[in-house]
Amino acid sequence: MENSIKMAEVDFECLDSDCEGVIAFNLTEALDENFQGICQECHNSYVFDADLKEKLTKLSDLIIAVRKAEDILGDCNVAVTVPGQTVKVPYSLLLTRLNTMITLKVGGKDVDFHFRVEPSSPETFR
Repeated sequence: MENSIKMAEVDFECLDSDCEGVIAFNLTEALDENFQGICQECHNSYVFDADLKEKLTKLSDLIIAVRKAEDILGDCNVAVTVPGQTVKVPYSLLLTRLNTMITLKVGGKDVDFHFRVEPSSPETFR
């Protein structure tokens, strides 16, 4: 794990139906063996099981891989083909404009984990 970088900020809505709080944390922290997410509103604590931590680890690995490939992202595009035309969208544009989210089952309920990952390059769109 590359602890020297701030991986990604993550949050999800409190699972208590009477609470409107959000549990926010850094992805690197969540992978720690003793991590507990705390709701700032109702103070419920959340401990992630091995399955959830494995999924978060894979997302961490993906973020690291994208950062390692940063020098080629300017040459990469995602193409959408429609009748008579192909539209190329620069990969770096996708990384800065799309919201990253993963929906996982927690306590039998679908929970959206929202990720805020810094743009791959500080010069993007400047």
